[in-house]
Amino acid sequence: MEPIRNLVELKNMARRLPSKRVVVVRADEEETMAAIGEAVADNMVEAVLVGPEKGIREAAEKTGVDLNGMKVIHAEDDNTASYKGVEVLRNGGADVIMKGLVSTSSFLHAILDRETGIRGRGVLSHVAVFEVPAYHKLLLLTDAAMNIAPNFEMKIAMLKNIMIVAGSLGITKPKATYVCAKEVPYEKMPCTMEAARMKELAEKGEFGEIIFDAPLAMDLAVSKDACRIKRVESPVGGDADILLLPDIEAANVLYKTLIFLAEGELGAVIMGAQYPVVLTSRADSAESKLCSIVLSGIVAGYQAGKDR
Repeated sequence: MEPIRNLVELKNMARRLPSKRVVVVRADEEETMAAIGEAVADNMVEAVLVGPEKGIREAAEKTGVDLNGMKVIHAEDDNTASYKGVEVLRNGGADVIMKGLVSTSSFLHAILDRETGIRGRGVLSHVAVFEVPAYHKLLLLTDAAMNIAPNFEMKIAMLKNIMIVAGSLGITKPKATYVCAKEVPYEKMPCTMEAARMKELAEKGEFGEIIFDAPLAMDLAVSKDACRIKRVESPVGGDADILLLPDIEAANVLYKTLIFLAEGELGAVIMGAQYPVVLTSRADSAESKLCSIVLSGIVAGYQAGKDR
């Protein structure tokens, strides 16, 4: 499989593969309905809609979405809808869970419930897959939304999570780095020391098939010209697939910069649970919401294939 290079290819891939089923918690929201409706109509996913049935049907009518072929499960409130959505997953009725109008706290509480949830063995982390006009391929970024100040062990788990997403996109040996403000280990910058430790682990095979070089400054990670000017030789330099950021502030600033200044579009997925989770931002475009649904379905299919 050739690596997916852009979001058009991502959607084309979803059309070719067997459709995965997305359960949407509180689908009674027009933006969510429009996104899932387009994905279903274009044969990229199937859907189960959970929430107040009257609200779901009203949202479908307002957005012109045909509910034929979609299962609707009535749930009156956030808590009930969240637990019913997780139950659909656990019973094999879906492959992906998506947040709609439900509060984030209720949604995540049901997912992380120790008895009835879908906790995984690792860390939940946010993975964004960006198409940026100024870059020559998709750029994967973590973690702009979930982990505020991850420790070193959490960052190892985050890198393993994002590796799964890269694999689902056909990137079999991704070029990855831990982005810092300096490209050499420096004790006064703790993230550079972490990056050097992570490089040692990568060289020992901790992350499988990967080309990992760190620390690297952002310019060196994505610009061969910067590498040439600074006389830095790196197997990742100017051609990174994966960017691991030191904390949520750095990642969120980069995430929003790519969207609002670099005209980037993206799909995003929460990894680390037993199933992919779609948790879109209110500021995400309709296209990004659609691509998040599509990406999550592709990741679900990839994980199911590896588990066989």
